[in-house]
Formats: sequence, structure tokens, C-alpha cells
Amino acid sequence: MLKNYLLVAFRNLSKNKAFSAINIVGLAIGMAACLLILQYVSFELSYDNFHVKKDRVFRINQDRYNNGKLSTQWAGGAFAPGNAFKTELPEIEEYVKIVGAGQTIATHKEQKMVIQNVYYVSDAFFKTFSFPLLNGDPNTALKEPNTAVITQQIADKLFHGVNPVGQTLYINTDKPLKITGVMNNMPANTHMNFDIMQSYATLLKENPPNKDYNIDNAWLNDGCTTYLLLKPGVDPRKLEAKFIPIVKKAYDKYPGSGEGGVYTLQPVKDIHLYSNRMLEFQPNGDGKSVYLLLGIAIFVIVIAWINYINLATARGIGRAKEVGVRKTLGSAKAQLIAQFMLEAMMLNAMAIGLALLIIMACLPAFASISGMQMGFTLFAKPAFWLAVLGIFVLGSFFSGFYPALVLSAFRPVEIMKGKILASPGGVVLRKGMVVFQFAASIFLLIGSLTVFKQLKYMQSQKLGVRIDQTIVIKAPLTKVDSFYRSMSSFKHECLAQSAVKSVTVSTSIPGQPVGWNAGGIKLVGSDQSTSKQYRIIGADYDYLNAYNIKLIAGRKFSKAFGDEPHKVVFTKKGVEQLGFSKPADALGKRIDFWGQVYEIIGVADNFHQQSLHDAYDSMIFRCIPDVRGPVSVKVSTTNMPQTIADLKKTWAAFFPGDQFDYFFLDQFFNKQYQTDQRFGQVFGVFTGIAIFVACLGLFGLVSYTIVQRTKEIGIRKVLGASVNSILGLLYKDFALLVVVSFVISAPIGWYAIHQWLQTYAFRMDINPFLFVIPFFLVLLVAFATVSFLSVKAALMNPVKSLKTE
Repeated sequence: MLKNYLLVAFRNLSKNKAFSAINIVGLAIGMAACLLILQYVSFELSYDNFHVKKDRVFRINQDRYNNGKLSTQWAGGAFAPGNAFKTELPEIEEYVKIVGAGQTIATHKEQKMVIQNVYYVSDAFFKTFSFPLLNGDPNTALKEPNTAVITQQIADKLFHGVNPVGQTLYINTDKPLKITGVMNNMPANTHMNFDIMQSYATLLKENPPNKDYNIDNAWLNDGCTTYLLLKPGVDPRKLEAKFIPIVKKAYDKYPGSGEGGVYTLQPVKDIHLYSNRMLEFQPNGDGKSVYLLLGIAIFVIVIAWINYINLATARGIGRAKEVGVRKTLGSAKAQLIAQFMLEAMMLNAMAIGLALLIIMACLPAFASISGMQMGFTLFAKPAFWLAVLGIFVLGSFFSGFYPALVLSAFRPVEIMKGKILASPGGVVLRKGMVVFQFAASIFLLIGSLTVFKQLKYMQSQKLGVRIDQTIVIKAPLTKVDSFYRSMSSFKHECLAQSAVKSVTVSTSIPGQPVGWNAGGIKLVGSDQSTSKQYRIIGADYDYLNAYNIKLIAGRKFSKAFGDEPHKVVFTKKGVEQLGFSKPADALGKRIDFWGQVYEIIGVADNFHQQSLHDAYDSMIFRCIPDVRGPVSVKVSTTNMPQTIADLKKTWAAFFPGDQFDYFFLDQFFNKQYQTDQRFGQVFGVFTGIAIFVACLGLFGLVSYTIVQRTKEIGIRKVLGASVNSILGLLYKDFALLVVVSFVISAPIGWYAIHQWLQTYAFRMDINPFLFVIPFFLVLLVAFATVSFLSVKAALMNPVKSLKTE
């Protein structure tokens, strides 16, 4: 019996080569697209799931408020909560503190390299997180001062295969660290990214407590990321409620601090997709975008399955006599279902094989647009093959079961009378599935166009700060006799070069979060309850001019005035937060900044310090002539290689031994949109695939429709119908399907893009073209697909048409 089923299946596949090819190719493309997206989604969802204790590990997030209004959200907040909560709450098993140490130069003997990701980490780190040590004791590796754990990558570059445990590494040439452990390089699917972990005890040694201040118990200093390991069975929401009295008691000791923070717990496995706070270790993903891509994967594979169902049921008309003969000869319905299901399995198996070839061919391109470097190791992952098996089983069942039921239900008597050709249920179902395909295609096009337009909108807006023609040199790390004298001399030498227009030093540059956050700032003489938080940029005299930041009131910093370090410039939003509706009214006012008094001399217009994802910040510029930070050099674009070579030579003269590490600011700023660009590319590519797969199904369905109406077309031509009128007749049905699809997809699309755009502080307006263009594009594609076969049918000789069986 099985042999007979297989022979019949192969006979039918070879007999209808064109439609078998359409089915196999459509299914294969749908499967390949679905599998690729599922791998991307699976990777995004896998972040920090490898930690053994992940369900008990939570990060303490801090929200700061001004007069009851949310001001800032921090991933790295105060230093005190970890030990304070652990002392008073028995539900906490361990806590981990992590503090950024910035970029450093690491030296071992003759080997030297710049390390980007250096942190202070407390000793419970390896008890809490599952980052295995290759060498060293995880229980003691981060316990003592001046000790550190490094990654395998750093060990290979500095120690060249020799076990570094017990050896000494120097940070910035003068700080010795004893290596106590080497751990595996951190995997790509973690929100952390560490190269060197100094013990937290090292930080405490460098900042010894005195009678007035202990950094480890500080509630007002931000910058410490804290994780809690809860005991089994502890409810994190109930634990959060117990934070409130502890925090209130702590802040009551600082009446001049303004409002305190609100502390909440976030599961470590949720951080990557659902956190975009200040002081994140690295840019995180977007949960909404990931699930939207998962939706595309489902759309694509469902469209491919619908193609099969449409073609199988439509082609079933041609197989009606076969079913009738089999039933007449005694075949049971179950046997017929088994036969058609076997055909579906064979076709899905062929499609899976072709899909794997497509994936192999497209992996490099997919990796490029998605940023996910998985390579051919994808085929070694059990999860991938489980997904392949799942799609094969589900595809065989869903694409084969309904056609099998329909075909096996044909009655021999009705077949002989020709009634099966007029089955209204089958026609309605096929049209309904085509409507779903078109609706999904229009929805995806609306989304793809919105992503593209929003990205273009953000990149075309004026920033309020000039970032072009700017080279940024990372701050010098090695110590010099006099930093101010060396930097002043460096600036003077650079400005002597004809290609250099300006040089300025600052604590922050456009395109990066402002790391200096200051709370408790208020007008002199006002009540402490009016104090607010601001982002502070410390800069030299030239910063505002170099970046072309527009002033709307007052003046900029100038060496012509004697006391500029005690003057400040606010942004427009900053003075509004201070209580002034007119910027000019703030001029001459004095503020209390952590016990120091500063006079407001100017108000700058709001500008985009970061991408248009973020709202304008309330900012203050402070004049700090000897500020340490990145060096911004405005240059002419002519002969750029020579300009860079001259800057490098000058840098080496004043900061010997320090690496000349530079980048172009406009490229650096636009990297903030890299995630959006990749999402847009992935969205656009798979939207195109979905439409192509839908067109394959439409092509097959139209061809069968035309076959069924061949005699009708011949009769119409004999009676005088023109080619155009016949084409119009064929177009009308499919145009109506597109219209119905648009009516369904447009409101759903509007809601989806409205929700997505809410994640941007600055966003484009939703306009009708976002819906009109996808509608006409799908209509055009549908007409082109229909025309390919319809024109041939309309031009056919009516004599030949009337002879068609």
C-alpha cells in the first residue's frame, strides 16, 4: 500500500511540474526565512539564560524623581543599596556591586594594549553569575585589594599562552594588579561586556572612608550597578515593598538631597530586551522589535502553507475523477487521507531540503544585515534541528490535512455530475486565504515603510550641535607632569596647523550619554525641596563655539572674563526646570551646586546630545579649564590623511606612550541608529520575501482560475468581447480581494506603527502615504502576477479555448 502511495505521489508531482515547483519553492523560501528569523529571535531571547541561578538574580534599578515627576532612570545607581538591603532583609542571599573604571592601558613587561571594558567587581560575582574560571579560585579571585580577573582574550594578547595567574599586570603604567583568575570570554548573549575585572576591594582601598564619607555606604553617588541573588522562593515584588522604609530612612539623613530614589528589581534575563537606562553596560535590544520579527516569521511560513493549501485544493478539481475511481474500487476515506498526507510530507521534505540550501547560501548576507554572527555553526545546534523538525511536522500537518479532507470527501456521484466544480465553500476559503496573504503583505509593507521613514526622519533633523568635520581623540590615559600644561600646548600646536579649525576638551561628546549626573541643584536662597537633577558637561572655554551650540540668551565662556570656572551655561530645558519660562530671566541668577555657588551667564538652545530616541536633557555646562576627557578637533576635509598624521605626531610629542585612538564624530553619532538600521533591513528583506511567496501562490491560483474559465473566455470572445474587457473581468475579482485585504490590514497597521513610534521621543507624523503606497504596491504586484497569465488567456484563439477539456 505504501509503495502504491509513493508511486502515485511521485506521478502527480512529475505530472504537474510547474505547480509542484511553485509549491516546493514557495514552501522552501518560507521555511528558510522562518528558520533564519527564529534563530535571530532565539538568540535575542537567550540573553543571560545560561546563568544557573538566573531565576533568582535581579538588578536593582533606580528611578529618580523631581517633584513627583520621573526625572532619570538608572541601571547603575547609588552604592549603598546592596549592603544596606542585605543587612536588613534576610530574603537576600548575596549582592554584587559593579563600578565602571573606564578605558585603561594594560601593561605586562613589554606588552601594552588599550582595554575598553574595565570594571571594579565585588567578590560574590562568581557565586551569582555562571561565568566559569579557566584558572583561579572563583571564591577568592576578587576578594583582596589590587587583584583582578581577566578574560582569555586579554590573557592571550598580554601573556601569550603562559598562565597569568599570580603574575602582575599594570594599569596606566603605575597601578599593579595581581592576576587571580582567567575566565572564558564573555559570550555574545549577555548584557555584560567585561575585559578586566578589578576587585571591588581595590576601589575601596583607593577611596578610603573618613568621618564624613564612605563610598561603600553612599546614597547620593550614582554609578554603581548592583545585583541581588534572592533566596529560593522569594517574591521580588514583595521584596521591593520592603525597600521603601530603608530608602526613606537613609534619605532622611540628607535633608539637602531633594527627593530620593525609587528602587525596583529587574530579572537579569529581561535586561537585554527591556532596559534602556543610564549607565547600561552596552546598548540593549528591543523586545517589541524582536517579537515583531517573530510575527514576520509566522506570517511568512503561514503564507507559504496557505499557498500549498490553495494549490492543493484548486488542483483537487483535476484529481476529482481519481478520487471517484478509488472510492468506486473500495478505497476508504482514511486511506485517501493517508495518501494525500503522504504527498504533503514528501513535498514538505523536498522543501526542507531546498530551504537548508537557501539558508547555507544566505547565511553571510543574513549575518551582515542582522549583526548576528552565527556562521555555519548554526547547523551544529540541536535547537536549529528541532526547529527544522517542528516546521516539517507542522507544515506537513497544516498544509496537508485540510486538502486531504477536502479531496477525500469528493463523492463519486457528484463528480460525475460535475457539481464539484461549483463548490462555493472551496472558492470562499481559497479567496479568504488569499485575502489573508494580501493583508499580511500590506501590513508588513506599512511597517517596513514606517521604519524606513522614521529612520530617515531622525537622520535628517537638525541636531542643534555641529558634529561634521570633527575628529575625536580619546582622553590620554598615562600620567604627565602637568596635564593642563600638556593639553594647552597640544591645542596650541594643533591650531598652528592650517587644517585645524578648533580644539576643545570636555567630559562628554555628542552621541554618548552624559555620565555626570548631579542632583540637589537649586537657586541660591530657595528651599531645598525645589532642587532638581541635571546632566553636567564639564568643558574648556572653546567647547560651545567649537560645537556651534546656539545661545538664546546671555553669553558663552570667555577667557576675557576672570572667574569663568564659577559661571555656568544652562540649556533651555534646564532653565525651564529651574522655574524660568523666559531664558533671559535666568541670567545673573546664582545656583547652589553641591555647596558651591555658580552664576548663570548664558542659556543655550536645546540640542540632541544623543539620538532622537531620547528627549532633550536638562543640562548645565561648567567651565573647567583643566578638564580631562575626549579631545574634539574640528578639521578641514582636504587632505585628511595628512591632517591625521600631523595630529598623531603632535599627540606623541605631548603624551608619549599614549595611544592615538581617534574616530570621526559623525560616524560615531550615527552608530546610535545602527540597531534601527539593522531592524529596518531585516524587516524590509523579509517583507519582500513574504510578498514574493504570496505572489507564487497567487500565480498558481490564477493559473487554475484561468483554466477553469477557459471556455467562458472563448465564448465571450465569440460574442464580441474585447481583450481589455476580458482582462478587466479577470482583474476585478483579484482587485476586490486586495481592497478587502487593505480594509483589514490598515487599522491593524495603524495601531502597530502608532505603538512602535511611541518608543521615540522625536517621531514623524503618521500620514496617509504610509498606507496608500503599500496598497497600490500590492495591487500593482497582484495585477502583474495576474497579467502574466491573463493576457495569454485573453489573446487565445476562441476555437482553441472552446476545444479545451
